[in-house]
Amino acid sequence: MMTLEKFEEASELVKKVTNQTKLIFSDYLSEAGGGKVYLKPENMQHTGAYKIRGAYYKISTLTEEERKKGLITASAGNHAQGVAFAAKQFGCKAVIVMPTVTPLIKVNRTKSYGAEVILYGDVYDDAYEYACKLAKEKGYTFVHPFNDLDVATGQGTIAMEIVQELPTVDYILVPIGGGGLVSGVATLAKMLNPKIKVIGVEPAEAASMSAAVAAGEVVELESANTIADGTAVKAVGDKLLPYVQENVDEILLVEDDELIGAFLDMVENHKMIVENSGLLSVAALKQLDCKGKKVVCILSGGNMDVITMSSIVQHGLIQRDRIFSVSVLLPDKPGELVQVAKTIADEQGNVIKLEHNQFVSTNRNAAVELRITMEAFGTEHKHRILDALEKKGFRPKMISAKLY
Repeated sequence: MMTLEKFEEASELVKKVTNQTKLIFSDYLSEAGGGKVYLKPENMQHTGAYKIRGAYYKISTLTEEERKKGLITASAGNHAQGVAFAAKQFGCKAVIVMPTVTPLIKVNRTKSYGAEVILYGDVYDDAYEYACKLAKEKGYTFVHPFNDLDVATGQGTIAMEIVQELPTVDYILVPIGGGGLVSGVATLAKMLNPKIKVIGVEPAEAASMSAAVAAGEVVELESANTIADGTAVKAVGDKLLPYVQENVDEILLVEDDELIGAFLDMVENHKMIVENSGLLSVAALKQLDCKGKKVVCILSGGNMDVITMSSIVQHGLIQRDRIFSVSVLLPDKPGELVQVAKTIADEQGNVIKLEHNQFVSTNRNAAVELRITMEAFGTEHKHRILDALEKKGFRPKMISAKLY
């Protein structure tokens, strides 16, 4: 059972291993929504996510004998690093089972905290089953990623810090995966101030908590296909569902495209790297009426590999018409390319890629294709460039933009 006494105990304990993540006031998000929006940057924790809180508190509640047996868990990232780091503080062995597709950077970072990493299976569920099997065979103590009340209590310490720093907070937005974070935060927030509205946020393609709340019991989704991989959970924790039902006021759903835009906003306006799951709270702001309200968005983590980052930025720029591609057909004679380039330059467009295809027509004199990828300031600027090309008789045709 999650109690105020346990939350207070956990809040003191986790201070030993957490960084102070003071609230950051966001001018940009506040102006956009009309309220006062603050960010709780758990992406700035030593392990890059809030998970260290629950892992450390859970391990602190174990007996010396349970710790001596060694700890085991299954995770594809943030929980793995949390358990590995916390186990190191307690001087006990940690075994982490990770899917074989886990990015190398996450595997190496988990190993760097002294854990033994076993790669098994294609998805989290495979790794989880194998970890449970090893726990039985070798007597390890299993530390569940979310479906554990002590783990949830540790995660809930975030609410204590928010209320202490901003006692008059109106809304707290919390990403939802398995339910450990939202159940802990919501339960403690309501204990401290029942007037605080706690809003959970899920990926639309992995809405397992929404399904469970609607059904009144845990429901397993057929799939959880989302770029918010840290919250791609098919079934939430059954131990946590009652706390969510009692304390979470509302659950909002966010599409992947909205997360791409939120990532770009966070990088450009706050100079912070936040993983897609951690951005659920920020992306959901557009669905709320925040006027006159003090809102805290929990940024749950920032563990993202560079390749994924690059892909998200590219898609975000294309989504916002800051990069686009057109195809024009030109006679194959000197000077035509210069005329196209000059038209774009006159409108302050920046060409970043050119493809010249002479084989689009059997009559090269009639037409060769020029594919142009260019940079613009946004939708209005893009249309100005297109209009200029049209007026010059180039008849631009929009095509799918690719930077590679």
